[in-house]
Amino acid sequence: MVSPLTHAFPAIRATARARLRAAAQLAVLLIPLLAGAATPEERGYDAIVSTSAEHAQKNAYSSIAQALAAAPALANTPFTIYLPEGRYLEKIRIDKPNIHLIGAGRDKTILSYGDFAGMPAPGSASGSGATLGTFATATLTVAAEDFSAQNLTIENSFDFLATDALPSGHPDKIRGTQAVALETSIGSDRAAFRNVRLAGYQDTLFVQGGRSYFLNSVIEGNVDFIFGAGQALFEDSDIVTRPRGTERADVGYVTAPSTNIGKEFGLVFLNCRLLKSQGVPANSTPLGRPWHPTTDFPDGRYADPDAIGAAVFINTFMDDHITVDGWASMRGTSRDGTKSTVFLPQSARFFEYQSHGPGAAINPQRRQLGDDEARKYTRDRILAGWSPAF
Repeated sequence: MVSPLTHAFPAIRATARARLRAAAQLAVLLIPLLAGAATPEERGYDAIVSTSAEHAQKNAYSSIAQALAAAPALANTPFTIYLPEGRYLEKIRIDKPNIHLIGAGRDKTILSYGDFAGMPAPGSASGSGATLGTFATATLTVAAEDFSAQNLTIENSFDFLATDALPSGHPDKIRGTQAVALETSIGSDRAAFRNVRLAGYQDTLFVQGGRSYFLNSVIEGNVDFIFGAGQALFEDSDIVTRPRGTERADVGYVTAPSTNIGKEFGLVFLNCRLLKSQGVPANSTPLGRPWHPTTDFPDGRYADPDAIGAAVFINTFMDDHITVDGWASMRGTSRDGTKSTVFLPQSARFFEYQSHGPGAAINPQRRQLGDDEARKYTRDRILAGWSPAF
C-alpha cells in the first residue's frame, strides 16, 4: 500500500525549493545594500588609497606607493590595500610578501603608466642611445610572494597604435614598442588575479617568475602579449587580440613562452575564450611562437637552448582570427650575435585539446593532446599543490 505522504512529497519538495529560491533572491538583493552600508575601513582593509574626507583616518594614504611603504616588510598574513574608483598614475613595484590589492571594480579602478622599451633610460647621457628595455616597462611589477589583485585594471598606456601607424623611416616612428602592463618577476610566486583586466598591445603580460593564476579576467594585446618563462594558469578568462596601427594580414601572436625544459607546465589556458577586437582580420593571429631569450654564454651570446616553451589550450573557444596552422616560428640570436636561428613550433611544447569555435582546427601543424594526457592538466598539478584563495 502506498502511503498518502508519498504523493505529498513532490508538492512538499516544490514548496521547499520555492522558499529556498526566494531566500536566495533576497540574499542577493541584500548583499549590495549591506556592502554599501559599510565603509572600506569597516570591512577590515589595512590601508586605503584616497584623499577623500570620507577616508580621512590613520590608514588612508594619498598614493599606492605610500600604502605599500606602510606594509610590514615580512608579513605572514595578507596586508590588504583598498583602491577606490579612479585612475592611479603610478609605476608600482611589489617587493613585500602578502600584499593584496582590491579595487572598486574592474572598469572603475585603473592602474596606469606609459613606459615603453625604446624610451631613453633614466640617467643615461644625452645621445648615448641607452634605452629602458622591455623588462623595465611594467606598470605593475610583482617581485615578492603571495601577491593578489582583484577587481581592477592594470594598463600600459603607451600609444602603440600611433607609432605603429607611421611608415618605416618616419622621423617620429618609435623603435622598441614593447610596453608591459603586468610583470610577475623573479622573486614572485603564488601571484593570484581575479576579475582583473590587463590592457596593452605588445608584451602586455610578462610571466617571468614562479606560479601565477588568473581567474575570470581579461587580457588584451597583439604582439607576443602573454610571454615569459613562468608557470601561469588562466581559467574562464577572455584573451583578446587587439588591432595594429594599419591594416595588415598578420596582427601578432597570443603567446611567446620561454619555459625552461625542466618545468612540466608553462602557459595553460583552461575553459578560456580567444576573442578579437574590431579591426582584427580572420586568420591573422597564431596561438604562439617559441621564444628563446638571448643569453650570455662563455662562447658568446646565444638563444637559450633550454627555453623549450610550453603553451597549451584546453577546452578553449577560438574566434576566426586564429590562424589555420595555429602556431608560428620565431628567430633567435645565433652565436655570432645575429638573429639568424629559426625555432620552429614543432620544437616547442605547443598543444591543444577540444578547441572549439570558428578558429579551431585539427591538422598536422596543430598537435592535439590525447585524453590521458589532457587529464594531467589539473589545477592542482599545474600550480604544484598551491591552492589560490579564490
